Amino acid sequence: MMNVRKFAPGEPACADELIRSGLLVAGERVQVSPYTAFVPADELGIVRPIELGPGCRVGAFAVIYGGAVLGESARVEEHALVGKAEQGYAVGQVYLGTGARTVIGRQAVIRSGAVIYAGVEIGDGTVVGHHTLLRSFVRVGGSSQLGHNLTVERASSIGAGVRCSPGSHLTSSCVLADRVFLGAGVRTVNDRELIWGDPHRRPVLVPPRFDRGARVGSGSVVLAGVTVGEEALVGAGSVVTRNVPAGTVAYGVPARVRSAQAVQL
Repeated sequence: MMNVRKFAPGEPACADELIRSGLLVAGERVQVSPYTAFVPADELGIVRPIELGPGCRVGAFAVIYGGAVLGESARVEEHALVGKAEQGYAVGQVYLGTGARTVIGRQAVIRSGAVIYAGVEIGDGTVVGHHTLLRSFVRVGGSSQLGHNLTVERASSIGAGVRCSPGSHLTSSCVLADRVFLGAGVRTVNDRELIWGDPHRRPVLVPPRFDRGARVGSGSVVLAGVTVGEEALVGAGSVVTRNVPAGTVAYGVPARVRSAQAVQL
């Protein structure tokens, strides 16, 4: 008979203990450091199983939370967190620490120090850089490269073949279509009025959008509600206050369209 016991909210456990409880399913050739921590129960005490596909590797002092699913040959490096539940207040909503299914695709790599919150889905072959933060329910397509020290806020959607360079910030519910390229230190804004925390008003958030193949140079700021069109190019250091039409080049403060056809890089 299976040895099943209750786990307290946030209580860590070792792999052997979870296997005996039927809460850890591991495929062949899985390598898990003895210093890895597994946390099967969220802050509400709800226990979720953890799945490690064949050939997975999990480094020392990584923390894997209930509901995490690692695809075949996925790699989670040292001190990374996968599947952590959000807790606290943000933009008119209180997060109670509820866990969720968190999927790391086949051959995806989560670098040391990255934090992947509950409900995130990461596609096959994608690399998440050192100390990068993906908040709850972010979606990332396959074969994308997310640089180090990147922040991606809740419910953002990132397509396949995307490159986000280090130090950038994607605001909540941002949309990046396939093959978008953001340079280093790009900042996005989703609030036109900056009234966060006002008890009498709730902000209307309108995140920017980047259509397929759009490219934004390092150090640019893209304001709320802006769409950077398909294959458009925004020059480095720009402040983008209005839509950039597909296939055009725009740059400056504020950014203005300078030519009708983006240079193919």
